[in-house]
Amino acid sequence: MDLKSISKNIRLNILRLANKSKFVGAHIAPSLSIVEILSTIFCSCFDINNDKFVLSKGHAGLAYYCALKEAGIITESQLNSFEDNGGDFPGQPTKTESNNIDYASGSLGLGLSYACGLAMSKKIKNEKGKIYVLLGNGELDEGSNYESLMFIIAHNLDNIIVIVDDNKMQSDGNTDNILKLNLKNVMQGFGFYVLECNGHSEIEIENAIKKSFEKCSIVIANTIKGKGVSFMENNNDWHHAILNDEQYQKAKEEVLNG
Repeated sequence: MDLKSISKNIRLNILRLANKSKFVGAHIAPSLSIVEILSTIFCSCFDINNDKFVLSKGHAGLAYYCALKEAGIITESQLNSFEDNGGDFPGQPTKTESNNIDYASGSLGLGLSYACGLAMSKKIKNEKGKIYVLLGNGELDEGSNYESLMFIIAHNLDNIIVIVDDNKMQSDGNTDNILKLNLKNVMQGFGFYVLECNGHSEIEIENAIKKSFEKCSIVIANTIKGKGVSFMENNNDWHHAILNDEQYQKAKEEVLNG
């Protein structure tokens, strides 16, 4: 199956499970913005035997689960247990023995620090593999990220692939109105090789990831929050909103015909 078809399946499953669960923590719009990033990582770049993935923006966990299913890492039955009471796949990822998740996220700003530990461990043990870490631009307001960036450069952790979902929005609104940041300049200032791409083009994402190998790199993926559903795109209400049945049918049709 081609990556575009995989991305469409992920998007459809996000909508289906958000509607099924009627859960405010499904975080539909933040999940929709990272679909192509996840489909490219897990279905084109990821080595399940050697690589690790850290979803630092844990509120997009639903997209993560849907990508794991498309990659054959979890089953359809596991995916459908999203938000089941006591289950392995709650609104924000948790790590259990059976769900194949590498990092329990939720508290923003900590994923990159954890990824540094994984990458340093691989360096010390001379192990193969990459650590993929996906950040939200809103969580870059957290200072712990910048300690981690300094650590990566200081220890030449070129086995971390850092990707920023730059959808220009966060929980409380537009990022420029909250804490304006020239992301490219800041990352270059730390000493990173910075690549920018269309975060909804699987080809551009894959090319950026491949160019980042063997360098301390940051991939800035320019995305749209709520991508693929017209009434969700750039609409911050859908950071938390619950998808009712009528809205689900409309959103589903748009994705199928998109």
